[in-house]
This record gives sequence, C-alpha cells and structure tokens, in this order.
Amino acid sequence: MTEPLIIYTIPTCSDCNYAKRYFKEHQVPYTEYNCEEDAKYAEEVWNLTGKQIVPTIVIGGQVFVGFAEHLGEIRRLIE
Repeated sequence: MTEPLIIYTIPTCSDCNYAKRYFKEHQVPYTEYNCEEDAKYAEEVWNLTGKQIVPTIVIGGQVFVGFAEHLGEIRRLIE
C-alpha cells in the first residue's frame, strides 16, 4: 500500500480500537486523529461523511464509515 491511511477515532470506540489493532497486527502504518482531543477532527469527519461517526477511515481518497462492515474492501486496499 502506498496511499496514506487516516483513521478518525475516539478513545471509547470499540470498533476504532479493533481497527487500530488490526492495522498494527498487519503492520499497516496509519495516522490517527482523535476527535475528542481536537474538535477540528470531528469537523473533518462531518465534512467527509455528513455524519459524526467513528471510526472514519480514509485510504487514498476513499472514505469508510465504520471498520468491520468494510473490512474486505479495506483489506484489498491495504495489501
């Protein structure tokens, strides 16, 4: 994978933690933006999706709201 991976999270989100653990286990580098630490990240999520849902994952311009339900597609993009 050559495209950067960005994940918008909050600390108490189990799906966020699952996604981060998956990326670490598969040695996929990512940049995490914590929406609780900085409101500008929550605004970015809103601008990307029209929703306030985490995890929001961006891979090379493709935006995914949620992780588990998009795992197959995400897996193809990061391999």
